[in-house]
Amino acid sequence: MAIRAVVFDIGDVLEIAPDLGVSRRWEARIGLAEGEIGRRLADVWAAGAIGAVTEDEVHQAISDRFGVSKEQADAIMADVWEQYLGTGNSELIEYCRGLRPRYRTGILSNSFVGAREREKAAYGFEDLVDDIVYSHEVGMSKPDPRIYELTCARLEVRPGEMIFLDDLEPNVAAARAVGIHGIHHQDNAQSIAEIEELLTSAGG
Repeated sequence: MAIRAVVFDIGDVLEIAPDLGVSRRWEARIGLAEGEIGRRLADVWAAGAIGAVTEDEVHQAISDRFGVSKEQADAIMADVWEQYLGTGNSELIEYCRGLRPRYRTGILSNSFVGAREREKAAYGFEDLVDDIVYSHEVGMSKPDPRIYELTCARLEVRPGEMIFLDDLEPNVAAARAVGIHGIHHQDNAQSIAEIEELLTSAGG
């Protein structure tokens, strides 16, 4: 079966997002124990990933749970977004760009409410690929098999006609389980070589 589509993850694939120590810095600033922000906001982060809360509700939860002002909550989220967006993986972005128009291209991302607007401004991903499936917009996230099936449907390809690149092995395994050609991204050279091998061997 010929390959007709290549789909990329964003975090630590098209974007490189090192840990800037945002949580630790704010925990020290507002007098919390290390790891407390993550623990006390775990449900909020999970809800934001599937679009079950608004950005305003995220900010309000931060203010309410930690007793900080609206301005401080806004500042915390500004720092979170800076870390979330990271820097563009220019080599892989340009490789992705070069796959069109011969192949359909897409993005499948476990995201957070507000990500589309910010990533559009930072990287122009909407102009890079044919379609973007954000978890916060579709109400499900990887490794749920339904999100891979949805991605195939939106790109109008069968699973065996699609390559999916992700840095997390469970997400790759889930893609393979529905019949997609999954590649575990470790570095650009390895990923590009594996994509090219599949394109050649599958007659793409």
